[in-house]
Amino acid sequence: MTVRIERHGAVAHVVLARPERLNALTPEMMEQLSAATVALQLDRDVRAVLLRGEGRAFCAGADVGTMQGLDVLSGRQRIQRAHRVIAGLANLDKPVIAVVRGATVGVGWSLALACDLILASDNAKFSLVFKKIGLAPDGAAAYFLTQYIGMLRARELMMTARMVPAEEGRQLGLVNEVLPDEQLDARAVALAEELAESATFALAVGKRMFRNATQPSLEAFLDYEAQAQNLVLHSDDRKEGVAAFMEKRKPRFVGH
Repeated sequence: MTVRIERHGAVAHVVLARPERLNALTPEMMEQLSAATVALQLDRDVRAVLLRGEGRAFCAGADVGTMQGLDVLSGRQRIQRAHRVIAGLANLDKPVIAVVRGATVGVGWSLALACDLILASDNAKFSLVFKKIGLAPDGAAAYFLTQYIGMLRARELMMTARMVPAEEGRQLGLVNEVLPDEQLDARAVALAEELAESATFALAVGKRMFRNATQPSLEAFLDYEAQAQNLVLHSDDRKEGVAAFMEKRKPRFVGH
């Protein structure tokens, strides 16, 4: 299994376990993550969740090698898998903390943004790398970033695809705490245990209140994103971006 659930009392650790590829997400991992969110939602003994990556990175986004040869059906299935995971994390009726270090990019950043809190190592770095392979933002990244930092800054991060260091992320309001790497895991566990011991039913209701305070809803945005992504997935630029990535060369985009 490349996604593990480890139980430590009332806290569940969901671990992306593909460290040799910086936890780049395969379709199988997305299915496992989706199943994990369902299982955790139903498990009343789990009162808080930590999401982390094994090794030196949280998640380097989607495994680009799995995106070759997508047709209409497989492209739609890819989008639906990602959306089940994002909605599953965002809608969990218990606190979810992303514990991030190293590369946290592409849909990997989307995973972190879907969590309630983000604790980051001082070596963490974030980026919306989608444009580099001819894709638009995925995993509701545009939705979350617009809410958290406003449209102007969110557009800049999408258009430049620049790396955002952990401390800048904290200053922007995208990270709750930045810690020395050797202190990150202990702090995350302590916070998760504190939340697990609190009135988690009240926290769950509070989470729903925050979700209902935004327009459009996450679900409505995901419907729009699915339509937009389906267009981009079949563009010549997306095909060229993936080919260039696999061939380790600079892409030659044509604008369609």
